[in-house]
Amino acid sequence: MTTSQQMLERYLEAELAVLDGRSITFGGRNLTMADLNQIRTGRMEWERRVAAETAAAAGRGNGHSLAAFS
Repeated sequence: MTTSQQMLERYLEAELAVLDGRSITFGGRNLTMADLNQIRTGRMEWERRVAAETAAAAGRGNGHSLAAFS
């Protein structure tokens, strides 16, 4: 099973490879500079997932808090 952190690392590697002018095969597709926005979108999604998992593990829940007014 692939973890969110592992997926984030794969997206970071793909982004760096494309930025270096190389193409990379990711998820069965050959990606080039033209695919950089897709790679970045995927990276940002996995960054959000890792952050949410980290927050949950630290007991911070989903980042929302409730205020009680009397």
